Amino acid sequence: MSNEQPYDPYIPLEAREALLAVRIRAISGRRLFKLLSSSFRRGANRVRKQMWWKDMKMRMCLIVGIIILLVVIIVPAVVATTK
Repeated sequence: MSNEQPYDPYIPLEAREALLAVRIRAISGRRLFKLLSSSFRRGANRVRKQMWWKDMKMRMCLIVGIIILLVVIIVPAVVATTK
């Protein structure tokens, strides 16, 4: 028995701490990935809505422009034919 090392109660505790640290890093990595993916999804959704509104504004401008152009063409033609 003289060849055996004395019992050190901290060795198993240190091994457990290392294992817990590895597990915590893995869990926090997953949570970080979830946070990043959810923030990316929110950002992408926000950009999609902004682009939709931008597209709608452009369509409305085109429609209003076409209506004004038609009024400019049709009203003088109608006035000229009624005289």
